[in-house]
Amino acid sequence: MISSVVHIGITVSEMERSIAFYRDVLGFDYKNEMIMEGEETDLLFNKEGCKVRVAYLTPKNYVGAQIELIQFISHTVEKQQTDLFRTSVSEICFLTDDIEREYKRLLNKGVEFLSKPQKFDFSEYGFGKSKAVYFRDLDGNILELVEEIEE
Repeated sequence: MISSVVHIGITVSEMERSIAFYRDVLGFDYKNEMIMEGEETDLLFNKEGCKVRVAYLTPKNYVGAQIELIQFISHTVEKQQTDLFRTSVSEICFLTDDIEREYKRLLNKGVEFLSKPQKFDFSEYGFGKSKAVYFRDLDGNILELVEEIEE
């Protein structure tokens, strides 16, 4: 039986730049990092001679899964623009207590948003009311902010 989500892995093109984005822009805590290589790593990633740099970050009030940043040192990674209308992991969603404040703060830091925060009422489905907005990290991965609202 699967009991929880441990981490969400994101392949990045430049580790230092991505750590800075998730730590300094989004406000996550940097935990640690490691280098993976050897026979087990080759088998896990199904690539011969695979060397991978992996870093872990968590939200300030850590609950749930960590963010795992993955940079392939030994292999070139094809950079593709993520798209909500393509089969993939569509976005990683983060909870905030004030979406308007976070939206303005992140805009001031140059973060690319797909829209302004939008209000939703899914009470009839048992989900309640919320505000949500999509944005991109430095490699174009789609992220989401959501605020649960009472109004």
